[in-house]
Amino acid sequence: MQTIEALLENLARQLEAFYEKPEARTIADWVLEHALGVGRFELLQRRREEASTVLEKKVQGYQERLLRHEPLQYVLGEASFYGREFVVTPSVLIPRPETEELVQRVIKTYQHQQGVKLLDIGTGSGCIPITLAAELPSAEVWGLDVSIEALAVAKLNAEKLQQRVTWLQYDILRELPAIEMGSLDAVISNPPYVLEDEKTQMRQNVLDFEPHLALFVPNHDPLLFYRRIALVAQQFLKRGGKLFFEINERFSKETLEMLQEMGYENVQVYEDLRGKDRILVAVWR
Repeated sequence: MQTIEALLENLARQLEAFYEKPEARTIADWVLEHALGVGRFELLQRRREEASTVLEKKVQGYQERLLRHEPLQYVLGEASFYGREFVVTPSVLIPRPETEELVQRVIKTYQHQQGVKLLDIGTGSGCIPITLAAELPSAEVWGLDVSIEALAVAKLNAEKLQQRVTWLQYDILRELPAIEMGSLDAVISNPPYVLEDEKTQMRQNVLDFEPHLALFVPNHDPLLFYRRIALVAQQFLKRGGKLFFEINERFSKETLEMLQEMGYENVQVYEDLRGKDRILVAVWR
C-alpha cells in the first residue's frame, strides 16, 4: 500500500496538467485534508502513514472529477467565504473574493447601528446574507432568489452556520417581494453581469459547471438586472437607504450614470483589490 504522502504527490502530478506546480500541490493538499477530515498540521504529521483502500478510492474519485475541469469547490462540496465554510453545489455560484469586499463594505457601513434591515437579491448559496447576519447580529436580513434549488442550498448553509435569515423565492424581473415598502436600510446584490460574448474569455471549469442563470446577461442589455433592482430598491429603501452592487468593470460608468438618472445620490464606484471597478454604492433620497 502507498503512503498518504505518495497519494498526495501522485495527485499533485496529475493536476500539473492544468495548474502551475505550486497551485497543483496546494489543491492536492486541500483534497487530502478534506478526504481525511484534518487540518494542514495533522496532514503533515500523518504523511508517512499507509493510505487505506477507502482513502485511495475517495481521492481517486476526486481526481477524476478535477481532471474533467470540475471546480475544486464543487468536488469538495464547500467553499470558504469571509472565514466560514459554505456548502456549494452546481445550483449556486462559487463565492468569490470580490464579493467578500462587497460584504465588508456593508458591514463597515452598519457595524455601529442596531436593528438595520438588509435585503440581498440573487442570494445563491446565501453567503452574503448569512455573513451579514453573523457579523451584524442585531440586523434583520432577507435573501431572495428565483431558483428553488439555490434557496435550498442557502437554507442548508443558514442551518449549518446557525444564522437567522428570511428566505424569499421571487423572480425579481417580474415580481415584488413581500416586504414592507420603505422599510429597508440597504439592498445588496451581486447580480448576473457577464455578457454572453465574454464566454470565450472564461475558464472551462466556470463555463462548464457554474450556473449560467447566475452568470450571464444578454449582450444587448448589460444593465438589465441593475436597472430592475435599482427600480425595486426605490420602493423598499428608506429615505437615506443604500444600494450596494457588485458590478462589471466594463460598465461602471454606465451603471453610475444610470443610477444618477434614476434619482440616486452620492453614487460612488470603488475598486477591488485587483484595481478593477467592482463595487458601487448609492443613496436613495
